Amino acid sequence: MKFTINRDQLLTPLQQIVSVIEKRQTMPILSNVLLQLVDQQLTMTGTDTEIQIVSTIQSEFPAENGQITVPARKFLDICRLLPANAEISFQLQDDKIKLSSGRSRFSLSSLPAEHYPEFNATEADYQFSINSGKLKKALDKTLFCMANQDVRYYLNGLLLHISNSRLKLVASDGHRLAIYEDDIGHATGYEVRIIIPRKAVQELHRLLDDADLELGVQFSNNFIRVEYKQVVFSSKLIDAKFPDFSKVFSQDAMPPLVIAKQSLRDALTRVAILSNEKYKGVSFDIGRESLKLSAHNPEHDSAEEELLIDFAGEPLNIAFNSQYILDAVSNLDSDTARITIATNASSCFVEDPEQHAFRFVVMPMRM
Repeated sequence: MKFTINRDQLLTPLQQIVSVIEKRQTMPILSNVLLQLVDQQLTMTGTDTEIQIVSTIQSEFPAENGQITVPARKFLDICRLLPANAEISFQLQDDKIKLSSGRSRFSLSSLPAEHYPEFNATEADYQFSINSGKLKKALDKTLFCMANQDVRYYLNGLLLHISNSRLKLVASDGHRLAIYEDDIGHATGYEVRIIIPRKAVQELHRLLDDADLELGVQFSNNFIRVEYKQVVFSSKLIDAKFPDFSKVFSQDAMPPLVIAKQSLRDALTRVAILSNEKYKGVSFDIGRESLKLSAHNPEHDSAEEELLIDFAGEPLNIAFNSQYILDAVSNLDSDTARITIATNASSCFVEDPEQHAFRFVVMPMRM
């Protein structure tokens, strides 16, 4: 196996692959990237057995076919620290990989390609195409609500719901919930729900860097595959049913409170400085003409700030995790936020008054 390739061609796809590979592995070969060269086409593969990224690069130089695996992070570090547009020559000698570029020489250990684990994925039952910018925006609005290592494992991911031409993404950690809806742009003719694991969602979000491209999505009940540029991203799915959240939106609610987004963000950020570091609780004292935000902590520090509002409902005192409210408000596109509280004070709805694609629900907390 022997080939030469431009460093800049190699760097971005290699970075994408290394981000999937876990630093600590039970199998040494999972720390490696699989390199396969056929007819001047280099295919690089990285996996943690749950997620796989395959990237294809066309080499302009004469090459000898072959396949091998090399330590992914060492390979990336070498490529990253070489000068821009440097040409890297790659040659397999016995069980060593010889890299050379200019006056630099490197020798890396390798493991046989035939020992590299296969990523078993069945045939796709469903497929659709979508603008990558549209999907990335949907991920932006929801992924921060996913749970992390929750015992309710179905919350450690993102619900993807396709209903003909409608796309709905839902994420929740049990204390808050985010929903984003949009139009795919074409009819699919089916309705299906899948749960994409947390790490796969984050890696896919990182991968989508060009808002103008179309990407192809294929999936079945146990895996999803996304084709984007010269990359094929695959992930296993969470085998579970996402909880029914529709009842949350059927509750009776108080009159909405509409407030300037930036004013609320700034005031909430200041007051939260002196909240309990663990729970981040801030009290909302809502009156007819003012919203008073207040916080205190075990060190007996306290903060208070008042905002002018116009509220048609009965005065109310309720508390929330300040970060949850900040996350919701920060993701609104307009300059104002509409906040609606259920009459039984069991949940709070944060929405964009102008665009109804994004909805956020946060549960109150006891102070």
